[in-house]
Amino acid sequence: MSIDLLRHGDTGQRSYRGQLDDSLTELGWAQLRAAVEGQVWDRIVSSSMARCARFAEELAGARGLPLRLDARLAEYHFGDWQGVPIETLAEEQGDALGRFWSDPVANPPPGAETFDAFHARLAAGMDQAAGEARDARVLVITHGGAIRLLRCAAEHRPFGDMAGIDVPHASLHAITWNT
Repeated sequence: MSIDLLRHGDTGQRSYRGQLDDSLTELGWAQLRAAVEGQVWDRIVSSSMARCARFAEELAGARGLPLRLDARLAEYHFGDWQGVPIETLAEEQGDALGRFWSDPVANPPPGAETFDAFHARLAAGMDQAAGEARDARVLVITHGGAIRLLRCAAEHRPFGDMAGIDVPHASLHAITWNT
């Protein structure tokens, strides 16, 4: 079994989008189509959020692959910071933003999902995806924060390392997931 994580493409937003259900821009669609060119998978599992699910539906349909949407693979809920432009956060809550970037687990945004809850739901979604496809190549389409946390878990790294993991739009990340 192999699992590739794919981050959704550009949404044109410059804020922590979290669980706001944005659509992809034309650039985002182009980024994703380019990212999967020449790649081969046997099945697709995707976050149910539009910026992931709409591309997953297109790709699965074009390639005749089974697709399952899973709400547990949604992005981290950024609480009070969700949808607020990064520039505004930096200006109005710069110290808190800096603490979050240096250690997101110990310094979550006000009203945000706990990292334990975020990890538990992502791990449950990945456990199911891995269990469904023991001898398959699986593409999991999800979000930047989700990929950072999943990579930390798979690589046995502390979640505080999340901020140092680069996850550009439409980037692929191969991981080993042990259920």
